[in-house]
Amino acid sequence: MTRKATVRALLDTYGETYAEQAGIRLADTPSPLYRLLVLATLLSARISADVAVAAARELSRAGFRTPRAMRDATWQQRVDALGRGHYRRYDERTATMLGEGADLLLTRWRGDLRRLRAEADGSVAALRDRLTAFPGIGPTGADIFLREVQGVWPETAPYVDRRVSAEARELGLPATAAELARLVPRGDLPRLAAALVRVRGHESALPAA
Repeated sequence: MTRKATVRALLDTYGETYAEQAGIRLADTPSPLYRLLVLATLLSARISADVAVAAARELSRAGFRTPRAMRDATWQQRVDALGRGHYRRYDERTATMLGEGADLLLTRWRGDLRRLRAEADGSVAALRDRLTAFPGIGPTGADIFLREVQGVWPETAPYVDRRVSAEARELGLPATAAELARLVPRGDLPRLAAALVRVRGHESALPAA
């Protein structure tokens, strides 16, 4: 099968981003960007992606859609929301990190990740470095955030991380961001990157490139 057929199968079967799965309509506005940051924090732990997404949904249902709401919630309220999403293994530590991260965002960037973006001045490396300043956001969390935000922050595109590149290579697809971006319509690279993460362990169900 052709690369085009492999990419189509990936997008059709696994091409839902984590943000979409969590009910986040990603846009370059403060609340959805913050919710993506929270989701990246949850996905950074050694826990299943489905549980992390469920926990992100529960935090949103509880009203913690802005850094101020997250910071002003009690620690127990954050723990309870995480528990409803079955994020129990790391709930207490994560509840603390979410409060601290919200406070950092409010204090340093006035609650708006677009200010962090402006501070990075178009440098993906600078942006990645600033993201890792948030408690719980290490290199993996920063990669998740950048993979998904590239749809609304064009200066970060095309962005793929080592995990995406390795899976692309396994499937016979090009491994660089620029080459992968040429295989999909503009704006679909976040979906392709998400699909390449999700397909791991299910490669045999796809046509070979």
